Amino acid sequence: MNKSVIITVAGGSSSGKTTVVNKILKNLQEYNIVVIRHDDYYKDQSEMSLEERRQVNYDHPFSLDNDLFFTHIKELIEGNSIEKPTYDFVNHNRAKETETIKPAKIIILEGILVLEDERIRNLADIKLFVEADEDLRFIRRLKRDMIERGRTLDSVIEQYLNTVKPMHYAFVKPTKRYADIIIPNDYQHDVAVDLISAKITAILNK
Repeated sequence: MNKSVIITVAGGSSSGKTTVVNKILKNLQEYNIVVIRHDDYYKDQSEMSLEERRQVNYDHPFSLDNDLFFTHIKELIEGNSIEKPTYDFVNHNRAKETETIKPAKIIILEGILVLEDERIRNLADIKLFVEADEDLRFIRRLKRDMIERGRTLDSVIEQYLNTVKPMHYAFVKPTKRYADIIIPNDYQHDVAVDLISAKITAILNK
């Protein structure tokens, strides 16, 4: 099997990364594609109480197990399957269940800090950064965390002000300079996704 095409999709929390990924998947349905979310590589915190886990800054690079993330990507590139961890956002801890991921022609890595680690950047063939208005990102995050993750309104606001927003400016936004393409997600971005899909196809056909 030829080397996989590695695509990183970074951007602020609730900027629309998943929307961009889904459009790429739709455009390239004929190819074998796997999506790996950086969120699943939050560190195991079983030794901590639930209350202690709630206080962890999950928007800081130190919260992620990038050593395992990098190792797993390398394994997939070399044609080996991996047992990817999964994360329980309600209990703020790595879940017991893992997910078997097989090698694929196209590997998409998605996460707010996926461009922060130089080792990951160096593996990527195409690096994307999705941007969206700050207010829009907060509203999307508020809805998601309350509906999908069982958070309270106050806890979402507190986390956003104390960690999400300051960490965005400290660690997430600066990685925009590493991106090959910056996609504004305030409006339609079909043209950008079409160009990215064409580039991926060209790499695969070399």
